[in-house]
Amino acid sequence: MNEDLNTLANEMVALRFRQEPLEAALLGIEEGSSGLAPLSRTEEDAAIVSYHGFAARARALQSDIGDALAERDVVLLDNLAYSADAIARQLGVRQMDFTITDFFNSPLSGVVTVLPQLPLDTAARRDQYIERLTLLPRYLAEAGERHREGVAAGRTPTRRGVDNTVTLIDRVLGDPDLVGLRRRAEDDDAFGAAVDDLLDGVVSDALRQYRHVLTSEILELGRDDEHPGLCWLPDGEALYDTMVQVSTSTTRSPRDLHATGLAIIEQLNQDYVTLGERLWGLTDVASVHDRLRNDPALRYESEEEMVAKATEMVRRAEAEAPKWFGLLPSTACAIEEVPLALAAGSAPAYYQTGAFDGSRVGTYFINTLKPEERFRHLAEAIAFHEAVPGHHFQLTIIQEVEGNHLAHSLFMDVANAEGWGLYAERLADEMGLYSDDVARLGMLSTDAWRAARLVVDTGLHGMGWSRQQAIDFMVANVPMPLVEVVAEVDRYIAMPGQALSYMVGRLEIESCRRYATDVLGDRFDVRAFHDVVLTTGPVPLPALRAAIERWVARELS
Repeated sequence: MNEDLNTLANEMVALRFRQEPLEAALLGIEEGSSGLAPLSRTEEDAAIVSYHGFAARARALQSDIGDALAERDVVLLDNLAYSADAIARQLGVRQMDFTITDFFNSPLSGVVTVLPQLPLDTAARRDQYIERLTLLPRYLAEAGERHREGVAAGRTPTRRGVDNTVTLIDRVLGDPDLVGLRRRAEDDDAFGAAVDDLLDGVVSDALRQYRHVLTSEILELGRDDEHPGLCWLPDGEALYDTMVQVSTSTTRSPRDLHATGLAIIEQLNQDYVTLGERLWGLTDVASVHDRLRNDPALRYESEEEMVAKATEMVRRAEAEAPKWFGLLPSTACAIEEVPLALAAGSAPAYYQTGAFDGSRVGTYFINTLKPEERFRHLAEAIAFHEAVPGHHFQLTIIQEVEGNHLAHSLFMDVANAEGWGLYAERLADEMGLYSDDVARLGMLSTDAWRAARLVVDTGLHGMGWSRQQAIDFMVANVPMPLVEVVAEVDRYIAMPGQALSYMVGRLEIESCRRYATDVLGDRFDVRAFHDVVLTTGPVPLPALRAAIERWVARELS
């Protein structure tokens, strides 16, 4: 690797881990993994300056040496240039000021989600855990100060998000285990005693103090459910435009994306009728949706059934994958339940990357809260998205490519990453993985879900929709259970722009595949195409397109 490129990548990784030390710890990387994230505006300002500097250096390297680099380094440099600029712009939105929620992108929820998962297999890691608990009071105090700064500038959170965070604090304090924070280590009683002293002392006090800040200073000033979007904040339109561009790695406008979502839903409605008539003799979309929502046979009966079904689906996909991929992850995907204390604010399912040191494998988490309200027909598409051949393949393979710099895996473009997951849902149909037409209706439902995100996210943050408008649109167009619709809408409110990434990314990956198929003709090999996409990694969509075009040129030469 070019020395200047290696230096740039090393410096960006080091700053990333200073800003996100829990990410380093979760990945099993010791260097930079101590402590908790700095939340102060001073630290944020310094990071913005640094990332702007990295972007300028990357662009200079592209100009000076880009043509002389190997393919892997061309991809890395493209990724660093975009990522540095995108991170600087996203930090400039100052989300910490107004993001108070029980989703994992808020300060408290992120900590209580990650800390229980960190390995404690060495004395050093146990010491780091104690250090993090010791720092938690300062961390929450910094979060409170950022919320005060936001309110003073008119950048207020949503009242519902604050209320949900208060409820989360009450759940943590009301749980003897403090939702998994009360950790133990074999043959280290002193560690357990130190954890107890901190949790029952300064940590509990800090949680109560943070709760007091939220209830006495922030809650009543929060935006109500009629005004949940960024567009209601000062400069909200510009803030949202930034989040749209960062989340999609495109320059598409909110109104363009809104229209795209509506058009996709219209096409999916025709597909619903085709399958609904074949299965049940139903000839209109509303009747198909009603059957999917209300047929008791399509509901789960227990948490155990959900886990067993997820395990069966993932293993079936792993068995079929060699016919469609030349490269396979070295480890099978683990399946676990979302911790109960976090389930109310969690997505229906999510994937968490494995650690580089092997201390924790990639894991598919399923939300088993209220199984009787969750639909079986959605389960297969979601498993293929989050686990296999979706995120488990995507994020494990890029970690395992020999010779890759850590930055290849660390700086991920959300549109590419989530676009691959959605692409994997449709690929699973080509692979013959869906068990029946009911499961294929689930695939259509998840497609409609992601298309509706284009409509709802832009509606909320760009067009001033109320929370109820967003819920009503989802209910009318996506046959999901109400419990999941409500959680999804609250997620879109808490994470502006992120929900746009899925469908935008899938459409681009599909476009890349059509391009390669058209140009290569009989030379096109779908296994090779998938290997190129996955070894290129979740880079910005323009960088992915360029990598595919270079691969096609090499295949033709």
